[in-house]
Amino acid sequence: MMTDTAADSVALPPVAPEVTAALARALSPRLRKRLDAAAAKLAARPRSTDGATVRIAVDDDTTLELHAPTGAVATADAIRCGCLLAPDCVHRAAVAALAPVAEERPEDESEAAAAAAEAADTPGGPGDPDAPPAAPVPDTSAVASAPAGPDRSAAATVLWQAGAAVLESGIEGAGALLQAELLHAAHAARLAGLYRPAALAVATVNGLRAARAADPGHRLAELTATVQELLLVCHALRRPPAPGGPDHAALRGTARRPYTPGGSLRLYGLCCEPVLARSGHAGVVTWTVDADGALFALPDVAPGGAARAAGAARRTVRLGDAACTHQELARGGLIVSGATVSPDRRLGAGRGVRAVRAQGVPWHEEPAAALWRTPLDQQIARALDTAEPGSAAGLIFTDLTVLGPVREPGAPDVLAAACAGLTVRIAPADEHQDLAHRHNLRRLAATPGLRLRVIARLVPAGHPRLRLLAAGPVPGTEPGPGLRAPVDLGYHRLQCADLTGTDLPGPAASHASNTAPAPPEPAAAPLHLLRRRTQAALAAGRPALAQPGSVETDRQRLRHAGLSTAADLLDELHRAAADRTRDVFGRLRPADAERFALAWLAADHYGDRAARALCAAAWALPDPARVA
Repeated sequence: MMTDTAADSVALPPVAPEVTAALARALSPRLRKRLDAAAAKLAARPRSTDGATVRIAVDDDTTLELHAPTGAVATADAIRCGCLLAPDCVHRAAVAALAPVAEERPEDESEAAAAAAEAADTPGGPGDPDAPPAAPVPDTSAVASAPAGPDRSAAATVLWQAGAAVLESGIEGAGALLQAELLHAAHAARLAGLYRPAALAVATVNGLRAARAADPGHRLAELTATVQELLLVCHALRRPPAPGGPDHAALRGTARRPYTPGGSLRLYGLCCEPVLARSGHAGVVTWTVDADGALFALPDVAPGGAARAAGAARRTVRLGDAACTHQELARGGLIVSGATVSPDRRLGAGRGVRAVRAQGVPWHEEPAAALWRTPLDQQIARALDTAEPGSAAGLIFTDLTVLGPVREPGAPDVLAAACAGLTVRIAPADEHQDLAHRHNLRRLAATPGLRLRVIARLVPAGHPRLRLLAAGPVPGTEPGPGLRAPVDLGYHRLQCADLTGTDLPGPAASHASNTAPAPPEPAAAPLHLLRRRTQAALAAGRPALAQPGSVETDRQRLRHAGLSTAADLLDELHRAAADRTRDVFGRLRPADAERFALAWLAADHYGDRAARALCAAAWALPDPARVA
């Protein structure tokens, strides 16, 4: 049955990246110039659904159709337009550029896709009936076993050039046509067996679209990190492996996340972590611990945004016959037989897995209590060593005491806390208004002296900084101020009834109270002078750094702070941006995109490594005997 609705209430089906690229490339030069305007016009047009078909009213007499029987548009023929210029019109390419990108493999936290891939030959497998249909997973066995060689190097080079073009144009200039070129390069990279860089390219496109649409979830720092990783991986892959160099197999990635038998497990819930992945996926990851103290993740992540992340904790766990939601599992437990486990400790949902609901344990009882007994310096080192921001290795288990809110430019919801003899700043794990993190930090900041046992993630910075995922009572603190029971700070909005030993003021009280100045930055804080330049380049493109003007002041500040390498990298970045030679007729030659991309990559990668080194120094914990 057909349903007519407003444009913003009918979601477009995801479109395979090669389809978007092919439609954009087929346009005439004149229509390519109109592609962004056409996409913006289609975004506001009425939509309707009829089974697996979404229809858009281009005008009173013309309809555009997207046919997605498997949940995603897999071929160009599945997008049909009724205008006179079809199939060579701009409308087909415009709607493909407007629709979400159908990812060809689960690269981030998409457990739904991973489970579908693992149990692809199992009809009627476990799953949520409300979940969207999974996109088809192409047969990649041939390319997965293809020998490494010039094809992979060439594919990495093309993807590098597409990423360099993003830096050249900046976010504002990275319209639908440039995005289509990046998707085309990503598809070619995947066919060559370069799965990780292909997924990073798709994540870059998603980030560009969010930025250009002024999505509240867009973060320039996150998009910068994605582009940096894309260029870093492609730069290494376009050259032959060298002894002692990066592992090309790890850089290429795998077509599917491997799962190995894990036997029987007795799991105890810890917390639910909302996920808003840079790949365009959203949902929840529920963290559990087994009887031996090992962490395991049960994700439920699929294409979507903040609304899906906000509601995912109430969805049923995708594992065997476990009749519980993720929220219930976080305070309960599971008994699993025939478990399958990925290298990053994710539990698979294949046909042989059986699971039933069981009792959980409080955080102060075994086996959960052992997580908080691990020395904090070991946890910090482990978190800094992991390359995956959402991995189990990045979780921090510690106790802290709230000191109150602090003032930070552009960050109103930050509090200070005492932790292991250090003053630590606590920031929201996610600032999206659909999640409860910001609300809860304001509540906590309004109660100085509040003692908390927390699960957090480390934020690499020049000062001790954490993002809280969950908080609970510290054993032995009664009747002092504390929480009655563990809560997931992304989902549960704290109320007065959640606290013991004090009355919890409203969130406005934290802003009305006296805020303390932020703890002083370390001497190396001017590192942000380099970071803001690399982010400005991505935001506005190479010309933004090529404008006349001296960087001498920033360079002197960096050298004065002992960051001479950062000063040299900043200097080279600006020289590469401004260097334009002329031909024999005095005309400007095209900018050297290769040189600028290399200079940008060197500066941003250095900033990452320096930030991690400063973070390790900031967390140099005092001697426990002296603290006591």
